[in-house]
Amino acid sequence: MLTRYVQQYRLTPTRILIMKVVIHAISLLFVTLLVYNTLNGGFGADPIKGIEHFTGKAALNTLILTLLLSPLAKKYKQGGLIRLRRLLGVYSFFWVALHLSAYLALDLNFDWALLGSEIIKRPYLAIGVVSGIILLLLALTSPQAVQRSLGKYWQKLHNWVYLALILSPIHYYWSVKSDIIEPSIYLLICACLLYCRKQKLSKWFTKTNNQYSTKSASKISNN
Repeated sequence: MLTRYVQQYRLTPTRILIMKVVIHAISLLFVTLLVYNTLNGGFGADPIKGIEHFTGKAALNTLILTLLLSPLAKKYKQGGLIRLRRLLGVYSFFWVALHLSAYLALDLNFDWALLGSEIIKRPYLAIGVVSGIILLLLALTSPQAVQRSLGKYWQKLHNWVYLALILSPIHYYWSVKSDIIEPSIYLLICACLLYCRKQKLSKWFTKTNNQYSTKSASKISNN
């Protein structure tokens, strides 16, 4: 009954615009909450860790919502939902940027040499940096003008979001010293989102592997 009702509901341009306004409003609300808790001691005895966890979880939640849109659009035949994906993706990177900036500024006092040594010593940091770089590249290439200029390579680049999707909860799981229940739930959710795309991912991996094998064989024959 619910599925039939949702399928009959039409996402007009006006309704899409309203949904985008809601996304902006909710994001602004969470930014306000971040500032309020920072200024009023809302993050408890260790405010630095509180800020880092708040921004990190906001980034992960937004990334999950971004990749949840396609399965929902397919299930309920609401292609208009895809038009929200870029906005949510940009907000995901926004929170990642705040997360990494908070760590660099508050934990390391902008000591870039220390950042390099920390990444080497703590693999979960390396995983987080890789995920952040992927989301940075996706945010930079999200405008339609860039999509047109990249052509077929745009989709290949944006397929790396699936790697970010699995690396992000691993980073979270690995970074906590106790209470692994919540990061485990995030891992399960992300694994389910990847499972929903198992056919697409299988084709992507097969195509990528075939291209790599062809290039390797070509180099060997030329030598």
